[in-house]
Amino acid sequence: MHYELDRSRIPQHIAIIMDGNGRWATAKGLDRTFGHKAGVDAVKKITAECARLGVKYLTLYSFSTENWNRPAYEIEALMGLVISFAEMELFTDNNVKCRVIGDRKRLSDAVQKKIQYIEETTAKNDGLTLVIAMSYSSRWEITEAVRQIVTEVHDMEELPENILKNWKTGGIRAEDITEETISQHLCTNFMPDPELLIRTGGELRISNYLLWQCAYAEFYFCDTFWPDFDEAALHQAIAEFQSRQRRFGKTGAQVENEE
Repeated sequence: MHYELDRSRIPQHIAIIMDGNGRWATAKGLDRTFGHKAGVDAVKKITAECARLGVKYLTLYSFSTENWNRPAYEIEALMGLVISFAEMELFTDNNVKCRVIGDRKRLSDAVQKKIQYIEETTAKNDGLTLVIAMSYSSRWEITEAVRQIVTEVHDMEELPENILKNWKTGGIRAEDITEETISQHLCTNFMPDPELLIRTGGELRISNYLLWQCAYAEFYFCDTFWPDFDEAALHQAIAEFQSRQRRFGKTGAQVENEE
């Protein structure tokens, strides 16, 4: 099916939960790791199409902190895909910058080096920014943000003679903490919040993903397993997004009058 998209209303930030790789492989009588390999092909297609459409940020949930509980062989296969992912021509061919968010301390040295390599080699690309959420969960992220803020508050208030010093280096007071303060301490502080959250694979939850950032995102769930999610499926999700009225707490009449 063909979907006519309004190119002036393409979401600037799309976040995707790429679910269904393992079930896709199992349904075909294959090992789950084959599903993850097929999922990388879908990443290539969707990233290239988002770049073509003018999406500015695409955030993909590739590996959650909860995924560390999976079988060791599956974790190893996923990490191997990350290493191979760094060699893809996707970034140069589509002017894509890559960023990785998550708890890198839990990743192997080899994976950390590949992440550093891909971020450095794509840093000057100024098209789409592809954000890989790896060893990531939103509760972990928010907990880390709170720790950083508490440390800064403590440094500010510890000793009176330190106030001027800490003010110059960014120290803050408890009463100065705002929603913006929290946003600035999150992994995603370099980009706007998602406008559209897509989850493939038929599940109807967001699984500890960008909880703070998705406060006003439009959710789109589909039954398609991630390896089968193609350009037409992406267009369908964006068309659905464009058909909705985004009110941000206002009434529909208020939004219509503003438009």
